[in-house]
Amino acid sequence: MPDSDPSVVSPITAAPLPDKISLAEARAAGRFGHDKPTVDNSIVLLIDHQVGLLASTRDTSSAAELKSNVVGLARVAKALGLPTMIAASNAQWQNGDILPEIKELFPDTPIIRRTGIINAYEDPTFRAAFEKIVAETDRTHIILAGVTIGTCTLFPTLSLQNDGYAVYPVIDAAGAWNRYEADAAIARMVQAGAQPVSTFALACELQEDWKKPWANAMLEPFKENLSEYGYVLQNFWDNYGQKIVPDPFV
Repeated sequence: MPDSDPSVVSPITAAPLPDKISLAEARAAGRFGHDKPTVDNSIVLLIDHQVGLLASTRDTSSAAELKSNVVGLARVAKALGLPTMIAASNAQWQNGDILPEIKELFPDTPIIRRTGIINAYEDPTFRAAFEKIVAETDRTHIILAGVTIGTCTLFPTLSLQNDGYAVYPVIDAAGAWNRYEADAAIARMVQAGAQPVSTFALACELQEDWKKPWANAMLEPFKENLSEYGYVLQNFWDNYGQKIVPDPFV
């Protein structure tokens, strides 16, 4: 940057280094093994983020906070071009339909609609669509968020772990009816081998390096759905950054 102290300017030539030990070697040595989700190995499942169900949860500071995390996760999936599945349950009745922001982000993605089958992975239509994506992409890392952590998130997570997938439940894109439900669900998922994540920590793990070509697209979910960091970004561009390059948010 012009007018910056050269000693604080980061180099732009470095690339991320892989772990020194492979996943198989680490596990053979009795260690947990670092098996992370990436833009090349992951599928995103957005399960039952419906207006009625979202309004019924009570463990976040507000419904707006939960909604922002859900939409932020959807924006991350869109920005990275990750294969994304959307499911709804009993939308014609009390649960209401999928959040309009999700439908707007994925206008060409069919919503798999269930009636009665609570675990999305146990629904024949959902299972067939999921297995089709896996067969076509050879992706086996599943990023999963369901509107309620004790059911919509937990049940398919346990099933997918059972069937050999690496599952990353996004626990702040899910709500709960009380803290007992959330604590029990997280404990069961961890015990099953799943790796709980939060929306924007996951986003950073997937981004990996801000020099990656999708970095500009990934700024939007951070700006729009992680407000504290969004203010920092926007303030920078308003006061300094646009003097260097065009504002990426316009």
